[in-house]
Amino acid sequence: MDLGLDFGTTHTVVAHADRGNYPVVSFLDADGDAHDHFPSVAALDGDELVFGFEALEAGRRGAPVVRSFKRALAEPGTAPGATLAVGGRDVPVLDVLTGFFASLRRALQEASSVDGVSGSGDDVRVVLGVPAQAHSAQRFLTLEACRRGGFTVAGMVNEPSAASLEFAHRQSRSITSRRNLVVVYDLGGGTFDTSLVQLDGTTHEVLDSRGVNRLGGDDFDEALADLALQAAGVGRGDLAAEDWAALVDQCREAKERLTPQSRRVPLEVPGSETGLVSVDVADYYAAVTPLVEQSVAAMEPLVATLPPGDDPMGLEGVAGIYLVGGASGLPLVPRLLRERFGRRVHRAPLPSASSAVGLAIAADRSAGFSLQDRLSRGFGVFREREAGAGVSFDPVLDRSLATASAVGPDASSEPVVVTRRYQAAHNVGWFRFVEYSSVDDQGEPRGDLAPVGEVVFPFDPALQQGGDRLPDGVAIERLGSGPTVEERYTVDAAGIVAVTITDLTTGYRQEQVLRA
Repeated sequence: MDLGLDFGTTHTVVAHADRGNYPVVSFLDADGDAHDHFPSVAALDGDELVFGFEALEAGRRGAPVVRSFKRALAEPGTAPGATLAVGGRDVPVLDVLTGFFASLRRALQEASSVDGVSGSGDDVRVVLGVPAQAHSAQRFLTLEACRRGGFTVAGMVNEPSAASLEFAHRQSRSITSRRNLVVVYDLGGGTFDTSLVQLDGTTHEVLDSRGVNRLGGDDFDEALADLALQAAGVGRGDLAAEDWAALVDQCREAKERLTPQSRRVPLEVPGSETGLVSVDVADYYAAVTPLVEQSVAAMEPLVATLPPGDDPMGLEGVAGIYLVGGASGLPLVPRLLRERFGRRVHRAPLPSASSAVGLAIAADRSAGFSLQDRLSRGFGVFREREAGAGVSFDPVLDRSLATASAVGPDASSEPVVVTRRYQAAHNVGWFRFVEYSSVDDQGEPRGDLAPVGEVVFPFDPALQQGGDRLPDGVAIERLGSGPTVEERYTVDAAGIVAVTITDLTTGYRQEQVLRA
C-alpha cells in the first residue's frame, strides 16, 4: 500500500493511492467516530506514553498532555539526544516521535478506513512530508522515528513541494505553456513554507523555497486566547498551565469554525469570574494581521524572481498562488492575499489534506510524477583563522542546490556531492557546521541559524595518531606548509548533509552525518 504521510503540528493526515485516486484516510476514535486526521498529541497515562485519540482521552481524565511536539524539532539546538518534558519526565524526542508513529501505524491497521494493512510493516510504503525549512536534525529525527515506528519510508519530500503535485492533479486546466508556475503558500499549525514550482506535465521542479520555522496556527490560537483573557480581565499568569492549554484548545476549535460571515467568537475562560466572554472577530483579525503579513514578507523573494510581464502584480507566468495548510483556512488569510496578489489566489478545497494527497501521488509508482527539489536552506562552517585568534564563516552549500530526486521515474539514491580542496594553514581544524535561512551583505549567516555538528581535525600528522581525540592543551598554531585537505559534502534525497574530511597526504580521514 502506497501512502502519503503529512506529520503535522496539530493533526497528522494520511492519504493513500487507489487506482489514480488519493482519498484521505479516516481514523476512528474510542467512540467509533471517524476523523480525517490522527491527533499529533502525546500524554503520560500513568507510566505509559500514549498518543493520538488515546492521548486526548487520557487528557480528559487529567493526564499530562503535550501538544504541538513537532515544534520542538524546529528548535536550533534540537539533536538526536534532545529530550521533551512530558508530565515532569524528560523523554528523548526520538522516543516520543517513534511512539507516535508506532501508534499511527497501529491505528492504520486496527481503526482506519483502509483495508489490507497487516502488522508486518513491509506492506506499508510511505512518502513522508517535512517542512521545507527543516534543518538536518529535524529531517533525521522525523525519518528515523517513522522507520522505527514500523513504516517503510520510500522518500521524504518538502511539504509545499508535495502540495504542488496535488495542485497539478486537481487544477490541471489552470496550467498552460504560458502559465506553468505555482506559488505554494503553506500555513500549517507550526510552520510557514512557500515554494515556487515550475510544472511541465508530470515533471515538477522547485525553483526556490522560503519560510518561517515558527509561524503557524498555534500562534493564531494563542492570539485569540490572549484577547479572551483581556475581555475577562485575566492575565496568563493567573491561569494554571492546564487551564491555559484548555483555553488555547477551545480557541483552535473556534478559529476553525469561523466563516466570512462570523462577527463574534464566544469563549469560556477557565477559572475566571467572568466565565463566558465574546471576542469581536474584527479585533481578532487586527491582532493576527501581522502574522499573515509576516508570511507575505517571506513570499516576497519568490515573487521578486518572477520575470517581468504585462501583469501589474508580476504574476504573468503564475497559474496560481495555492493556499494549503490548516491555518490557511482562516477567512482572513485568502482575503489579505487576494488584496495583495489579485484573482490568482486559489484556496485548496481541503487545505489540511493537500500535502498528504501530494505525498500519496509521490508515493504512487504508477502516477508517473517526478519532482526535483532544492536544499532550501544554506549550509556553511565557522573555522579558525589567525592562529585561533579569530573565527571566519565560509558558505559551503547554497540554498538553491538541487538535491537528488526522491520520487518518480528519475528517483535516485545517489547523493549530490560537493568537493573542496585546499592547503591547510593550521595544525588543527575546528569545524563548526551550521544551517541557516539567509546571509547578510557581509556573507554572515542570518535567520533560523541551526548548529548541526562539529569536527575537530588534526592537520599536523603528529597529532593524527590519537584519532579524533587530541591531546589536552593542544594550541592552534600556523603551519609552515600544511597538508592538502579535501572536504567532501554529500546531500541525500532527504536533504540530510554528511561530510568527509581527508588529509590527502597521509590518508587520515573523519566522516560525520551532520545532524547536531
